[in-house]
Amino acid sequence: MELFFERTVTSLINLFFPNGCAGCNEVLSRGEHILCIHCLNNLSPTNFHLLKDNPVERIFIGRIPFEAATACYFFRKGSAIQKIIHQFKYHNRKDIALYMGKQMGHMLQQSAVYSTADQVIPVPLFFKKEKKRGYNQANLLGEGIAEILHIPVVNDSVERVSQTGSQTRKSRLDRWENVKDAFRVVRPDMLRGKHLLLIDDVITTGATLEAFAQTLTEIPGVRISIASLALARYS
Repeated sequence: MELFFERTVTSLINLFFPNGCAGCNEVLSRGEHILCIHCLNNLSPTNFHLLKDNPVERIFIGRIPFEAATACYFFRKGSAIQKIIHQFKYHNRKDIALYMGKQMGHMLQQSAVYSTADQVIPVPLFFKKEKKRGYNQANLLGEGIAEILHIPVVNDSVERVSQTGSQTRKSRLDRWENVKDAFRVVRPDMLRGKHLLLIDDVITTGATLEAFAQTLTEIPGVRISIASLALARYS
């Protein structure tokens, strides 16, 4: 009931105030786009893209070979970034995902490692889930990033072959078991010898991106970097 009420209120706000801020729903002022200045200044960037051995890299060390790994913002309950992600995942706000992807792209552009990526590879959704939602939010983030980095998005070389349940209440081991065989490469020739930038919306334990990356590292000459919009803590 609470979720239904929240979605109803959000839908009404978007109907009557189509230019509302994605973070706080306040009407945007002239010159503001998607986010108001207050929310834009309170997104809590991590700056991990500028740091070696950062907390995201430590998630993947020893688990997969990679060039660099980052999350652009901290995910906290009730924060603007949580509201932003909720909007583009569950309320068809594809424009928000594209906008946030561009913000990610501007950050990644500052790094010598990420600026050498050849292709953006969003984590795929299972086809039934993508059909139900109407889009893959990771792909939209990837399109925004690719526009800034001037590289292509490749979203048809790997597919998700199984529908995995929610990861929300699972431990790290259970999350890994849930996704370890979830992906399959279908067009390896497009990826061979490339530096691939893998994109997802939120990293919690990293299990999904680990499974995705392991599938891709079977392709000769592939190098992997990882970027997500946000980093969430888990218990």
